[in-house]
Amino acid sequence: MARMIDVIPFDMALRPFGSLWERTYPYFAECEEWAPATDIAETGKAYVVSMEIPGMDMKKLDVSYDDGVLTVKGEKTKETNEGECCHCMERFSGTFDRSFSISGKVDRDKIDAAYQDGILKITIPKSEASVPKKIEVH
Repeated sequence: MARMIDVIPFDMALRPFGSLWERTYPYFAECEEWAPATDIAETGKAYVVSMEIPGMDMKKLDVSYDDGVLTVKGEKTKETNEGECCHCMERFSGTFDRSFSISGKVDRDKIDAAYQDGILKITIPKSEASVPKKIEVH
């Protein structure tokens, strides 16, 4: 004989875990400021900055270089639907402002920024004067 099982509404079923979730993940609500993960590499000819910003609207991104400092500012907004109730929020949103000191002389006119597959890649070429020169020994 089949039993009838009481169905508990989804939000009621998750309530006991709400306080645990908030203690474990303090960024349960929308973040006012966050810092995207960034890697900085150096080759013989350039500095390469790679920043994870998936879902970013490039119109809300500002990249600048001034006096040895690379600055990346932006705002990532979370899409919401009317009447939507969010039970879990792990993706960051809000504004960010990152600055990186780039040592050495660079060719400012050739700095390039490209965005692909959620990664912002900024290539900062070194100036000819700062690129190491190999000296042949006779």
